Amino acid sequence: MIDISKKEVWFITGSQHLYGPETLQQVAQNAKTITKAFEESKDIPVRVVYKPTVKTTEEVYETLTAANQTKDCIGVITWMHTFSPAKMWIRGLTALQKPLLHLHTQYNRDIPWDTIDMDFMNLNQAAHGDREFGFIVSRLRKNRKVVVGHWAEASVQQKIGAWTRVAAGWDDWQGAKFARFGDNMRFVAVTDGDKVEAETQFGFSVNTFGIGDLVAQISEIPKAAIETLIQEYEASYDMAPSLLKGGQHRASLEEAARIELGLEKFLVAGGFKGFTDTFEDLHGMKQLPGIAVQRLMQKGYGFAGEGDWKTAALVRALKVMGTGLQGGNAFMEDYTYHLDPKEPRILGSHMLEVDPVLAADKPSCEIHPLGIGGKEDPVRLVFNGKAGQSLVAALMDFGNRFRLVINKTEGETITKKLPKLPVARIMWKPLPDFETATTAWILAGGAHHTCYSENISVEQLEDFADIAQIEALVIDENTNLRDFKNTLRTNEAYFASKNF
Repeated sequence: MIDISKKEVWFITGSQHLYGPETLQQVAQNAKTITKAFEESKDIPVRVVYKPTVKTTEEVYETLTAANQTKDCIGVITWMHTFSPAKMWIRGLTALQKPLLHLHTQYNRDIPWDTIDMDFMNLNQAAHGDREFGFIVSRLRKNRKVVVGHWAEASVQQKIGAWTRVAAGWDDWQGAKFARFGDNMRFVAVTDGDKVEAETQFGFSVNTFGIGDLVAQISEIPKAAIETLIQEYEASYDMAPSLLKGGQHRASLEEAARIELGLEKFLVAGGFKGFTDTFEDLHGMKQLPGIAVQRLMQKGYGFAGEGDWKTAALVRALKVMGTGLQGGNAFMEDYTYHLDPKEPRILGSHMLEVDPVLAADKPSCEIHPLGIGGKEDPVRLVFNGKAGQSLVAALMDFGNRFRLVINKTEGETITKKLPKLPVARIMWKPLPDFETATTAWILAGGAHHTCYSENISVEQLEDFADIAQIEALVIDENTNLRDFKNTLRTNEAYFASKNF
């Protein structure tokens, strides 16, 4: 399972020697108080580590480069308690490789009207110290998150906590490995892409492995392990009668369990954080992996079908960001529409592989024929999704840049029985409305594979795109097509200029 509680962000306070030792002692004490409050905040899921006040070019550089080299450090928070001349930050910020959050706050919330004097003013100078720092970060063209407000406010701590989740998702990508069993689905464009450029831009690698390597692992799974896993199935799901002991499809359930155990063994041995496969290239397997993929996603692995390694990586990143929160993040595909003019909706699904983390009720474990793949009938979990706020996001390779498209959605309860569609089913309303959202999505070249999220915000994904230095396009309640088209045109010019 994913655990980000031991990850840490460093709290770095800026000042200078101009103010003397007494002021600097107070700066340090105030910074420690703020750090302690953040460390104890229920809204910040990672550790917040106090670092001594930086007062010179050398101290800035040493602290920020140390952050680069510290494995558990996933980002830094900076705050200018007093006036910290920005030229001293140039070398350190240029070297910084970790995500940056600039907290614009001050220790005191209110002005002490009756006692305020110049000593107080000299101590509490963030109002212009942070503006000096903001200038140099902008001058260096460095992306960062800016959070404004008093440090003790719940809203400020919530924004910082949300950003630390984004930083954790980015950190998880650095050095991550994703396995690709077989190649991309034949002739499909959007799921393909430049894996070398992705590793350069994002930090994760994608490499292909022969299906025979996986089949070898599957074939070695002992019968006792299979029986133990089946007992877990029976305790967790409503089992179709034919899959129970003595049922006509019991052997198929045993094969599904064998596939899950072999696939997990392969992923653990290789240190992979996600994977993808394609039904066109699963030679040697008796059935397509259905319940195996669903359960491995629920454990935290990223996945997408048909060789779509970009979506597999995106699913993993959002799973890391959302760890510990209500709701889930899962591989999704726009499958079909309900085009009633009064309430048009999108029905999302996939032929087998939708994460049961989205299930509204206890999933049913069933076996049914599958019209593609040419294998024996696969075992899968069948369920409906939940109602509630959500979004879908897709990552595409546009040749000169990667583009992340995000659409706010509203998940809805499925009230129909769907007796002849034995797969996972998720239904949602796209914002601002069906026509605008789908038109904008198509104009943006958005993929049919997405990550469906119930607990990550649009703002967090915009922050993620900033860290990754990629394009982000948002479709939400404020979208109108005229402005959206103009955004596409201006973005094209902007990214074209960056390539020179």
